[in-house]
Amino acid sequence: MKELTTRALSGLLFATILIGSIQLKYACIALFFVFGLICLLEFNKLIHQRNIASYIIFMGLFLVVAFWETIFKSNESLSDISQILLVISVLVNLLLIRDLFSSKSLPTLLSNHFINTTFYVSSGFVFLLLIALNFENYNPEIIMYIFILIWINDSFAYIVGKNFGKQKLFESISPKKTVEGFLGGVFFAALGSYVIANCTDSLLFTNWLIISVIISIFGTLGDLVESKYKRQAAVKDSGKIMPGHGGLLDRLDSAIFAAPFIYLFLRILNYVS
Repeated sequence: MKELTTRALSGLLFATILIGSIQLKYACIALFFVFGLICLLEFNKLIHQRNIASYIIFMGLFLVVAFWETIFKSNESLSDISQILLVISVLVNLLLIRDLFSSKSLPTLLSNHFINTTFYVSSGFVFLLLIALNFENYNPEIIMYIFILIWINDSFAYIVGKNFGKQKLFESISPKKTVEGFLGGVFFAALGSYVIANCTDSLLFTNWLIISVIISIFGTLGDLVESKYKRQAAVKDSGKIMPGHGGLLDRLDSAIFAAPFIYLFLRILNYVS
């Protein structure tokens, strides 16, 4: 009971800080910057990398994107740079998904750890920021509801899986995840998208529904990717910063992995509209 209470209070504090901070543009930038550094630190421990270069790359990428308009007085070239980063990040994530089905250690083809720290962890936070910036028009609603959908998916995947789960989803990596839990997460995230669509006019219901499916699929895959890294490192959690939850990377693994795919969908939506 005590552990459950600790977990609930820790999760509530995390959600309050996150939702409160993203209401203001520069508070959101500061939060994602700090979260990115902490997650990068935890990930580097998992892969036994001590070089500071990955932190310099993250800070450079993130701050340039965050303050591009201030520095260059225009967002004209930011779109082109974000597209290049998007292509590489999506390809790296797809390769990490492929490696889930391999008995070999992660990464197999991606033997350079800087590729993973840059295009898996660092770019994830860059795309979370780009989603919030919403193509030059900062919109806290979109990024806030994306996190709410992630929490709905995670919570109901756990609840349904614990009570009704029988068929293992990926037993070799995460024995507790079940097919029933995954489908439960998809279903309730889809219901959540309907409620969200009626609470905001930022996007149509169909668009929120597609985002909920992207979150359910790629968020789950992101959780599995991080689980495989933890299994290779022989640790239960990525860190201890959140009592009852583990590390910050454990809480944000779904978000940073799904972020490039959500941003890709929003780019397509923005282009079509």
